[in-house]
Amino acid sequence: MRNAARLSATLTALALIAGPAAAASPTDADPLDQASRDGVRALFNQLIDAENRHDLSAVRPLVWVSPNALFVAKTATAAEGNWGGFWGTEVVLSHLGELYKAGSFHIEPDYERVKVVGIAPDVAETYAPVKITVAYAGQTPVPKPFLMILNWVRTPEGWRMATDIALPIPPAPAADQ
Repeated sequence: MRNAARLSATLTALALIAGPAAAASPTDADPLDQASRDGVRALFNQLIDAENRHDLSAVRPLVWVSPNALFVAKTATAAEGNWGGFWGTEVVLSHLGELYKAGSFHIEPDYERVKVVGIAPDVAETYAPVKITVAYAGQTPVPKPFLMILNWVRTPEGWRMATDIALPIPPAPAADQ
């Protein structure tokens, strides 16, 4: 009986691992039409412009009104974990406001490499290589490379940013001499 339970658990784990791979194939069509992807791209550009102006009132209507809205960013102190998730619309906007007040804050996307894809009919993802200059939490305000990954949800009011995750790109390892 013990071996049967172990076999069942193993088969369940394999099904969970293989399930998503089996469900999606490279030939699956993007669930969003070109107009939807273009609309999300325009909203991404609008968001970046508003953030670079430090215009929280212009950013607010672009953020999903939900306790599940997420912004992943540097914390104010290392004691807070150095990086963390900020959950909920008001918390996200508050943290963005703190970044803006800290002084230097600028996002420079490589617009040629921005990609928008549909995850589901009501979910899109924006992938954007960017350079972010920020003076928040004692950082030296010099442009640093990040991958900015945003998820968008379609609401009755239109597309809204649900998650904003900026992953810092570490420097390349030194070449062996």
